[in-house]
Amino acid sequence: MTATTTPANAGFGTPPYPAEAIHRRPPETQTALRTRPGRRVLPGLPLSLGVSLTYLSIVVLLPLVALFARTFSLTFDAFIDAVFAPRVVATYLVSFGAALLAAVTNVVFGGILAWVLVRYSFPGRKLVDTLIDLPFALPTAVAGIALTAIYAKNGVLGAPLEALGLKVAFTPIGIYVAMVFIGLPFVVRTLQPVLQDHEIEFEEAAASLGASRLRTIIRVILPAMIPALLTGFALAFARAVGEYGSIIFIAGNVPYVSEITPLIIITKLEQYDYAGATAVASVMLVISFVLLLAINLLQAWTARRSGRTL
Repeated sequence: MTATTTPANAGFGTPPYPAEAIHRRPPETQTALRTRPGRRVLPGLPLSLGVSLTYLSIVVLLPLVALFARTFSLTFDAFIDAVFAPRVVATYLVSFGAALLAAVTNVVFGGILAWVLVRYSFPGRKLVDTLIDLPFALPTAVAGIALTAIYAKNGVLGAPLEALGLKVAFTPIGIYVAMVFIGLPFVVRTLQPVLQDHEIEFEEAAASLGASRLRTIIRVILPAMIPALLTGFALAFARAVGEYGSIIFIAGNVPYVSEITPLIIITKLEQYDYAGATAVASVMLVISFVLLLAINLLQAWTARRSGRTL
């Protein structure tokens, strides 16, 4: 009779196994054990980190350093005059205000769209899921021309809206529409994996305990979605702030009304005011960085409170 060994913590129905099987390992495990400890397929930390930091410096850090270096060539008074000119301040309000509204809109309706795509099956679902990525693949100039044609006063949507007294093309509303268009995929694609990992059993348990649908959304679904919602909001906001190609055609570009900050930077470059252009760009960069940092800190705080790690 072969001796068997049963684990002390084995549950009901756990089959015993031979004692000699404890020391038996498959050949691939024995090979792994003979491998020198600490050996990795990829190079070690010093080389990998060096390559990563070098690439990051060339692609990201060097252009930013050049931007700030050119800005520092201005005197303090000249810098203040360049970045706080009334026309430039008006572009800040248009760009950041429209980007904020567009990001909030995408969080709400992008969240609903992601929920429908994850939780429901319907004819044409794959087609809808594919169309979400269209703003990624579509050239921004083509998107701007298409939106202008649709929302112009003789367009498919522009004509009935104008009959109702709402003009979209060549107004700040057109800027908002373009920013919503290019920011939607960021929210949907950020939320979809989280919704797929969120077990529906939690919602069923809440319903079985008598929770209403609204209470289930507030107490069960939203706490799990908040970090992803903030991430999607940050991505959509950053994309909208820096957008140029799809906005320039539909904005109208009227100073103090529908002129965006990237356009004022291009205008200064065309006037050979390179220092002024870099000064405005640096202010835009700093504001965007502060807002994104605040959102990331809020996201980390939310994840810690909910017991998850990012």
